[in-house]
Amino acid sequence: MFVILVYDFGEKRVGKALKTCRKYLTWVQNSVFEGEVSEGNLKKLSYELKAIMEPSEDSIIVYSLANTKYSKREVIGLTKNKEDIFL
Repeated sequence: MFVILVYDFGEKRVGKALKTCRKYLTWVQNSVFEGEVSEGNLKKLSYELKAIMEPSEDSIIVYSLANTKYSKREVIGLTKNKEDIFL
Protein backbone atom coordinates (compact mmCIF):
# COMPACT_ATOMS: atom_id res chain seq x y z
CA MET A 1 0.00 0.00 0.00
CA PHE A 2 1.07 3.57 -0.55
CA VAL A 3 1.26 5.70 2.61
CA ILE A 4 1.63 9.38 3.36
CA LEU A 5 2.63 9.99 6.98
CA VAL A 6 2.68 13.37 8.68
CA TYR A 7 3.75 13.95 12.25
CA ASP A 8 3.98 16.85 14.68
CA PHE A 9 6.28 15.98 17.57
CA GLY A 10 7.82 18.08 20.30
CA GLU A 11 11.34 19.43 19.79
CA LYS A 12 12.94 16.80 22.04
CA ARG A 13 11.36 13.88 20.14
CA VAL A 14 11.32 15.11 16.53
CA GLY A 15 14.81 13.78 15.70
CA LYS A 16 13.93 10.27 16.84
CA ALA A 17 10.70 10.38 14.85
CA LEU A 18 12.59 11.48 11.72
CA LYS A 19 15.11 8.65 12.08
CA THR A 20 12.35 6.10 12.64
CA CYS A 21 10.28 7.18 9.64
CA ARG A 22 13.31 7.15 7.35
CA LYS A 23 13.70 3.41 8.00
CA TYR A 24 10.36 2.72 6.30
CA LEU A 25 9.40 5.67 4.07
CA THR A 26 10.89 8.40 1.88
CA TRP A 27 11.32 11.84 3.44
CA VAL A 28 9.66 14.47 1.22
CA GLN A 29 9.33 17.50 3.49
CA ASN A 30 9.74 18.44 7.15
CA SER A 31 7.72 15.87 9.10
CA VAL A 32 6.20 14.42 5.88
CA PHE A 33 7.01 10.97 4.48
CA GLU A 34 5.60 8.82 1.70
CA GLY A 35 6.17 5.47 0.08
CA GLU A 36 5.13 1.89 -0.54
CA VAL A 37 5.08 -0.12 2.65
CA SER A 38 3.71 -3.51 3.67
CA GLU A 39 0.96 -3.71 6.24
CA GLY A 40 3.39 -5.37 8.66
CA ASN A 41 5.99 -2.63 8.28
CA LEU A 42 3.33 0.03 8.72
CA LYS A 43 2.34 -1.61 12.00
CA LYS A 44 6.02 -1.70 13.07
CA LEU A 45 6.43 1.97 12.16
CA SER A 46 3.29 2.94 14.07
CA TYR A 47 4.44 0.96 17.10
CA GLU A 48 7.89 2.60 17.05
CA LEU A 49 6.43 6.10 16.69
CA LYS A 50 3.92 5.51 19.50
CA ALA A 51 6.83 4.52 21.75
CA ILE A 52 8.54 7.87 21.01
CA MET A 53 5.55 10.19 21.11
CA GLU A 54 3.93 11.95 24.04
CA PRO A 55 0.20 11.43 23.28
CA SER A 56 -0.88 14.60 25.06
CA GLU A 57 1.51 16.76 22.97
CA ASP A 58 2.30 14.95 19.69
CA SER A 59 0.28 13.71 16.73
CA ILE A 60 0.63 11.40 13.73
CA ILE A 61 -1.61 11.29 10.67
CA VAL A 62 -1.37 8.37 8.23
CA TYR A 63 -3.08 8.39 4.83
CA SER A 64 -3.23 4.91 3.27
CA LEU A 65 -3.99 4.47 -0.42
CA ALA A 66 -4.58 1.05 -1.86
CA ASN A 67 -3.77 2.37 -5.32
CA THR A 68 -2.00 5.47 -6.64
CA LYS A 69 -3.49 5.09 -10.12
CA TYR A 70 -5.72 8.16 -9.73
CA SER A 71 -3.27 10.21 -7.67
CA LYS A 72 -1.32 13.21 -8.82
CA ARG A 73 1.63 14.77 -7.03
CA GLU A 74 2.88 18.26 -7.78
CA VAL A 75 5.82 19.93 -6.06
CA ILE A 76 5.96 23.71 -6.21
CA GLY A 77 9.23 25.21 -5.03
CA LEU A 78 12.07 23.39 -3.32
CA THR A 79 12.08 19.60 -3.61
CA LYS A 80 13.46 18.15 -0.37
CA ASN A 81 14.06 14.67 -1.77
CA LYS A 82 14.76 14.23 -5.47
CA GLU A 83 13.19 10.75 -5.56
CA ASP A 84 9.69 11.04 -7.06
CA ILE A 85 7.35 8.17 -6.33
CA PHE A 86 4.29 9.36 -8.26
CA LEU A 87 4.35 9.08 -12.01
